[in-house]
Amino acid sequence: MDIQLDWPRLKAIFASRQDILDGIERCADTPGKKALFNEMAKHVDSKYPAAEEPDAKRRKVQAEGASNGAPTGQASSEPVLLKINEISVSVPQRKKYELCMTSGFLYAQAPGTTGPVPGMAYAWTDIEYAFYLPIPEKAQVQHNYILFPRGSYLPAKGATNAPEPLVFTVPATAPKDGTISGSEATSAAAVSDTFKTLFHWAIGRRLKAAGNDIKIVGADPNKFQSAIRQSHRPSEKAVHVGGFRGSKDGFLFFLENGILWGFKKPLIFIPLRRIAAVSYTNILQITFNIVVEAFGEEGGEPEEFEFGMLDQQDYAGIDNYVRQNNLQDGSMAEERKAKLQLAENRKKGEDGDADGDSKMGATELEKAHQEAEQQMQDDEDEEEEDFDPGSEGDSDGSGSSSEEEDEDGEGGGDDDDGDEDDEEVDPDEEVKEEDEDEDAGHPGGPLSIRQN
Repeated sequence: MDIQLDWPRLKAIFASRQDILDGIERCADTPGKKALFNEMAKHVDSKYPAAEEPDAKRRKVQAEGASNGAPTGQASSEPVLLKINEISVSVPQRKKYELCMTSGFLYAQAPGTTGPVPGMAYAWTDIEYAFYLPIPEKAQVQHNYILFPRGSYLPAKGATNAPEPLVFTVPATAPKDGTISGSEATSAAAVSDTFKTLFHWAIGRRLKAAGNDIKIVGADPNKFQSAIRQSHRPSEKAVHVGGFRGSKDGFLFFLENGILWGFKKPLIFIPLRRIAAVSYTNILQITFNIVVEAFGEEGGEPEEFEFGMLDQQDYAGIDNYVRQNNLQDGSMAEERKAKLQLAENRKKGEDGDADGDSKMGATELEKAHQEAEQQMQDDEDEEEEDFDPGSEGDSDGSGSSSEEEDEDGEGGGDDDDGDEDDEEVDPDEEVKEEDEDEDAGHPGGPLSIRQN
């Protein structure tokens, strides 16, 4: 008899530790190991049942979700059209739930119960943005659905009791038998080749019926893709950029309608229409930061969102996204220009002359510095060409000859003064000048100055 892992129990115990679940899946490659993991899960479940969750923690979770979503009473009064079991939810709470869809609401329901979990009911008319994005750094292909209700995608600074988005994970496989129920289960079965086709159909259908015309937006590698190769799935183009916001790591997605930061709390989505400027700061040889300035709602104060430790290899793709979407590049804004200049000067003092290889990751600021240095070098070269060694010579004849050459001007007298001087030049002086020109025409050779 083929022993299967008790995934419902294992996932209930280790809901917050996906790394442990992944490890169990890798190691449980024999019937004996599967039986051992099942016994361990059974023992832990009997010792620490979910019902014995500390009251303080339960109160905290309920308080966090109390202000989120739609009224639970109203949602539970409507008949369930579609219910999908065993869905991993990560925001607002990390746990496996049943997702229920009614004509007016989407809500999460704990297994074996009826009615929404407090703070996890959403009116279809309140959904303002919806996304379907790949979860990076996973060996198996998984995607997150992110639904932002109004007021949750870019909460005001210092806002309290702001609603939270709904984030849940689906694999690339098809739903198991018995996963789908409800009055629309038969229609849903026809589009259940994968979880993606099922949820795209179900969410799109309910949004349209509620008069909400938003679409589910996904990442398009033709519009943005990372330059960094994914080691775990090398044939697949990465559509994210890893980075940090403060001390929290996460991922940036540059989408057709804005920039999304996920997938840890707090999630942030900055629509293109709200972006005032994108700036590049803390520019180092390997990493850089970007600062996205967002306009405030209804004339409110603008707010800046900084994302740090982005790989320099992704600069070109990000800058191309900024230009393609006609976003203002505020890197050289006066309030940051001095700070950037100081950082660059300090970096140059530490690193010395830059390698030619470093140009591969050069930012716009570095290119500007290189152009300025090239201009200075060109100016010095022109000064060296204008320099006449005879002006500092000790001989009697050399000084007067140099002065006459200076008066003649360069290039055969392009200005009017030079033409007048050319008419007064003695023929002997012309011969002398020709000899000097011939001597100067030998690159690398010493300059010889003829004396009278």
